[in-house]
Order: sequence, then C-alpha cells, then structure tokens
Amino acid sequence: MNRMIGIDYGLKRIGVAVSDPLGMFASPLETVPSAKIIDYLKKYNCKEEIGLFVVGYPMNMDNTPSEAARYVDIFLKQLKKNFPDIPVALEDERFTSVLAHRTMIDGGMKKMARRQKENVDKISASIILQTYMDRIKQF
Repeated sequence: MNRMIGIDYGLKRIGVAVSDPLGMFASPLETVPSAKIIDYLKKYNCKEEIGLFVVGYPMNMDNTPSEAARYVDIFLKQLKKNFPDIPVALEDERFTSVLAHRTMIDGGMKKMARRQKENVDKISASIILQTYMDRIKQF
C-alpha cells in the first residue's frame, strides 16, 4: 500500500512525516530545507510510492486562510506540477507547534532537543498527518 506524506510548510524548513503502509500511524521523518523539498520528495517517491500528500494549511481563528497561506498556495502549485498523479489534501495546522512541543515534553525529550526547530517541524508534520488519518477513519 502507498504511503501518505504529511507536510508542515515553512519558508526556511519543511517538516515531513510518513504514514505506515496501512495508513494507521504517522511518524516524523525529516526536516528539509524549503528549496530542496521537491527533490527530496522525488527521491522518496522512488523508494516508497507516495499515495497522498497531506499539507498543513494555516488558518485564522475565524476559519479564514491566514497571511502565511499564500506561501503554502505557491508550494501547492509546485507540488501539483511535479506530482500531477498524487492527490493533495489540506489539513488545518492551527496549534500544531504547541502540540508538537507538548508531545516532546510528554515523550521526555531533553530541553536542548526541544529547542531545535527541526524537531518541532517534523513532529508538527506528523501531527498534521495523524489528524488527517484519524479524521478520515471516522467515515
């Protein structure tokens, strides 16, 4: 079965997470510089076939796209151009950074490791992906 890829987009870094083959669990995978994400995903797709991208979409509290959404929209166009056969789902990314920090604390991660933004990004990507998978299982 194909894997789902969770993406937490940022202008400098992108957190990447992956599902297990059955689509039940999301795991942090990597943090990739934004300029290298398409090449990274192409290489990954050669090793493990990607069935779906789940991209975190920044929203305001009133459910309108936030200011950062315009950058994600540009990334979505690149993603669709380079991977036209792989569908893309959007998932609300509000509070994922807060949840990522809580997950690191609850998991016993040391303070220095929690300060590394790369860890926050890939854990945020896994939260985005897991939230999506949990939501679609309800139907």
